[in-house]
Amino acid sequence: MSQTSVSINIQAPIEKVFAAISDIESFPIRAEAITEVEFLTEQRSGIGTQFRETRMLKGRESQTELEVTEFVENDRIRMVSDQGGTIWDTIFIVQQTESDTRLDMTMDAKPYKLMAKLMNPLIKGMIARFIQKDMDELKAWCETDA
Repeated sequence: MSQTSVSINIQAPIEKVFAAISDIESFPIRAEAITEVEFLTEQRSGIGTQFRETRMLKGRESQTELEVTEFVENDRIRMVSDQGGTIWDTIFIVQQTESDTRLDMTMDAKPYKLMAKLMNPLIKGMIARFIQKDMDELKAWCETDA
C-alpha cells in the first residue's frame, strides 16, 4: 500500500473550501487538468454519488470513475475509485483555524493486481506532482475574492 498526503492552508472560509472539494460539477472550473465530469447517478452530491472524471495527464486524456463514500458538510469528503488494478481511496478533511482553513488530503493506493503492484511505486512521484498541482489550483481558486 502506498499513501500520499498533502496539507495546505487556504485564506478562505471553510464553507468555500469545502464547496471547492465537494461540488463535483465545478471540478473543471477549478482544476485545469480536469476537462469534464459526467454523473453516473441521478444524485449529484453526497454519499452514493458516482461520476466519471476526465482529465489530461501528460498530454493524454484519462477517465476515472469515482464514488463519494463519506460526506460530512464542512468537515470531510471521501472518494473511492477502482482504476488500473488499484483501489484509490482519497479523503479531504477541512478544519477552520484562527486565521484560515486547513485542507488535508490523503490518498491511499491499494493495488490488487500484479501489474499495479509493480507500476504504482514507479508512478508515485508523478501522482504526487499531479495532486500538488490540483491542490495549488484549488487554493488559488478559493483565495480569489475570499
